[in-house]
Amino acid sequence: MTALGPKTAAEPAKATAAFRLNGVELLADLSGALVWPARRTLIVADLHLEKGSGFARRGSPLPPYDTRATLANLAAVLDRYRPDRVVCLGDSFHDPEAGDRLSPRDRATLRRMTAAHDWIWIRGNHDPAPPAGLGGRAAAEETIGALRFRHEAAPGPVAGEVSGHFHPKIGLSVRGRQVGGRCFVEDGRRVILPAFGAYDRPDADTQPPTTAVTSPGPQGYSSRRTGPAIVCSTPSGSKARNAKAKTTR
Repeated sequence: MTALGPKTAAEPAKATAAFRLNGVELLADLSGALVWPARRTLIVADLHLEKGSGFARRGSPLPPYDTRATLANLAAVLDRYRPDRVVCLGDSFHDPEAGDRLSPRDRATLRRMTAAHDWIWIRGNHDPAPPAGLGGRAAAEETIGALRFRHEAAPGPVAGEVSGHFHPKIGLSVRGRQVGGRCFVEDGRRVILPAFGAYDRPDADTQPPTTAVTSPGPQGYSSRRTGPAIVCSTPSGSKARNAKAKTTR
């Protein structure tokens, strides 16, 4: 089986940051997806489909287009990598009734996606049971090779753990400018993915699309930031000391 990778040779330098987790080579994609090339697997966290309509039901009107936007972004990254397997790390749906609020078009899009892949829905705190009739299979957690997939990181070190839930973000000082965005947080043994859902994506008009891989170290964070046309490394103990990773949910 050939290893999974972007369809063009130029894409890795523009949109990914590579790192090793529990001995496994992974790619952090600018989209917020994690790619496991050797297993032809793509992982996303916290889609929060129908978040806008969920807030509207509780009297906080938000634009109801987040599901359509999230699925369009997911379709684009699936087309770019062509994985055999997709793992969604929980909170794929914003609440237990989210499936009932899906439009026929969005429901059909999801069913096409799940039918085309070995699709695993990890259960989250927002969606303890994925909606029926959308395809795929549900699991509390899943172990594949050296990696273990679950929604929320377990207390204490767990080698090979891949999780979401915390919606990590980072702020960095780059040439005197403050930039920020979603990030992957990893320490070589486990990784927390950023939220993939549309409401956690940066505003293109006010904030550059930034994804960072941050590693806590004795003198701060070592960050590998990916942007539209650059992958750069910041050694631990230099400007990375000004990086502040935070989680939001």
